Amino acid sequence: MESLQATFASQTLWVQSLIGLVLIALAAMAANFLIKKVLLRAAAPFLDTRSLTADKAAARLANVIPLLIVSAGITLVPNLPEGAIVVVRNVCSALIVVAIASAISGGLNYINELYARRPEAKSRPIKGYIQVIKIVLFGGAAILAIATLMEQSPLLLLSGLGAMAAVLMLVFKDTILSLVASVQLSSNDMLRVGDWIEMPQLNADGDVIDIALHTVKVQNWDKTVTTIPTHRLISESYRNWRGMKDSGGRRIKRALFIDQNSIGFLDEEQHARVSRFRLLDGYLAGKDSELREWNASHLSADCDGVNARRTTNIGTFRAYVVAYLKAHGRITQDMTMLVRQLPPTPQGLPLEIYCFTNTTAWGEYEGIQSDIFDHMLAILPEFGLRIFQEPSGLDFREALTGRD
Repeated sequence: MESLQATFASQTLWVQSLIGLVLIALAAMAANFLIKKVLLRAAAPFLDTRSLTADKAAARLANVIPLLIVSAGITLVPNLPEGAIVVVRNVCSALIVVAIASAISGGLNYINELYARRPEAKSRPIKGYIQVIKIVLFGGAAILAIATLMEQSPLLLLSGLGAMAAVLMLVFKDTILSLVASVQLSSNDMLRVGDWIEMPQLNADGDVIDIALHTVKVQNWDKTVTTIPTHRLISESYRNWRGMKDSGGRRIKRALFIDQNSIGFLDEEQHARVSRFRLLDGYLAGKDSELREWNASHLSADCDGVNARRTTNIGTFRAYVVAYLKAHGRITQDMTMLVRQLPPTPQGLPLEIYCFTNTTAWGEYEGIQSDIFDHMLAILPEFGLRIFQEPSGLDFREALTGRD
């Protein structure tokens, strides 16, 4: 009989504890429902309707109330071991720390979202600074949570971490370098997703498709993907083509190599031939007037004609190229435009065309550039000029055949 009474009493105590735990769980669930489904929904119209970040931060903070109910209510449950009560309260306290840190993180996200709506956010983002604050926040939260679970002072854990600092620096060297690099890249607006970058030392030439803490992924033009450690974008140089895209114009910088043996003064026949070009009307009229005035003022009547200034075919062709570019509908007129001679080389005299197209699209740019040089190569003989080309096997064969 006594054993039966003891068994019944123990079962009664177990049932009482179970009922108490169920009541605490129901109270926590009811509080969670009221806060998230009633209070937050009622307050939703007063929050920023353009963002869900503020709602998420408030929802994370609302988790603190059910945890407080469990932490306070567990002491009221009868017949629970003291050790179990301590463990539950410590776990609840640690979860409260995590919930508050998570809510603050959501608030930081909302601040970043508000800042992103400002015009200057594109050139001066604060995402990197927000990430650093989050790392400090969650690091501090982790220390507080662990200290709460262990029922130790956070200062004790911090002193232990100080002794491990050297080891942590060695183990997380790449992470620290990547973190610093990410902050510099974002704060200085050095790199964005979608930027076209060139980094020959790592065989990267294409669009940035992902920027993470440790790596930056670049999809090359051949559709391969190059993964670059983030810190190398700070320690090494690379070319970012974003400025070209933002300017709206892409540079043409290519030279025609003129056979120097074909360069000379224009005689009357050649002058009459180039006078047919409408684009040269202004140049020829101005040049002829300038040369007549100079020759009349600097040369005597009996002076040899070799001392006179005369028009050259290379100078006339250069003026034609300038006029052609100015009349071209796909060349930007408000950017640098040059047609210049470079130092002579064994391959001829380089005549460089330097200008900008009015589009940055790769296909259109190549088409415009090809059309311009197609025209220049085809019209060059009209000025008595030739393109330099090294002799090929066919040239030697024709020369030997002609000699025979």
